[in-house]
Amino acid sequence: MPPALRTPDECFAGLPDFPFAPHYVDDLGGTVAGLRLHYLDEGPRDARTTFLCLHGQPTWSYLYRRMIPAFVGTGHRVVAPDLFGFGRSDKPLDEASYTFSFHRESLVRLIDRLDLRDICLVCQDWGGLLGLTLPMDMSERFTRLLVMNTTLATGDAPLGDGFLAWRAFNNRNPDMAIGGLMKRACPHLNEAEAAAYDAPFPDARFKAGVRRFPNLVCDRPDADGAALSRRARDWWRTQWTGRSFMAVGMKDPVLGPPVMATLRQHIRGCPPPMEIVEGGHFVQEWGEPIARAALDAFGLA
Repeated sequence: MPPALRTPDECFAGLPDFPFAPHYVDDLGGTVAGLRLHYLDEGPRDARTTFLCLHGQPTWSYLYRRMIPAFVGTGHRVVAPDLFGFGRSDKPLDEASYTFSFHRESLVRLIDRLDLRDICLVCQDWGGLLGLTLPMDMSERFTRLLVMNTTLATGDAPLGDGFLAWRAFNNRNPDMAIGGLMKRACPHLNEAEAAAYDAPFPDARFKAGVRRFPNLVCDRPDADGAALSRRARDWWRTQWTGRSFMAVGMKDPVLGPPVMATLRQHIRGCPPPMEIVEGGHFVQEWGEPIARAALDAFGLA
């Protein structure tokens, strides 16, 4: 088990619009053995459909608080994990611990551990870079896709200027003010909501995952995760038989309309996207209408 920090529970007290009980698993094994992963688990355990909501960097499951009630309110289950290094999950201190394979393995093992089935994959940012590589190897478990402002990091195309600027900004700010960043990206957040994004990170020591993630995006064909992502791209284009729904935050300068248009071309049968005109990169902060539109499109409302 790599040395890790665990954010004190009191840091999460009184978060606005976040009444969800924490759940933990610490027996995932493999490269994540001994680490404790946090996840939300709302709605009936025997629901037919489970919405697996995967966040990205530098957020955590708090990002889905506007969407969870819509899914649960129509009788479905929601599982929303915090990736290691984020939220209530353990945070390895060694930045070298954070790899594409490490994070993907944790998600595969969580899905198996909870025996999730009839999954609607809900993903954005790193939730998509990782999550979109899962269904091809667990196709019997996935039936639907709700995809937002993300991509596949295949390593065979140049990274966009917007992402390169974000990575440079991230690397210049090892103690990134995450709440302030979220407030600038989502101007409708109040101060308490913005502060909730700082809750997992009492000081810079807790931000190893935040610092590491932009540097894990595959920028060459032999990067960790690149071959896997190319295989996933081919699978989504030729083998996917489930139903898809895409929503795009149109003001995202990194993974916005052009990137999402390219991704859509690789998802077999993906309909035209729902455009969130005022939405930015963290489009879940405009998420309630997205959730309701997806439920309608899937016939699950």
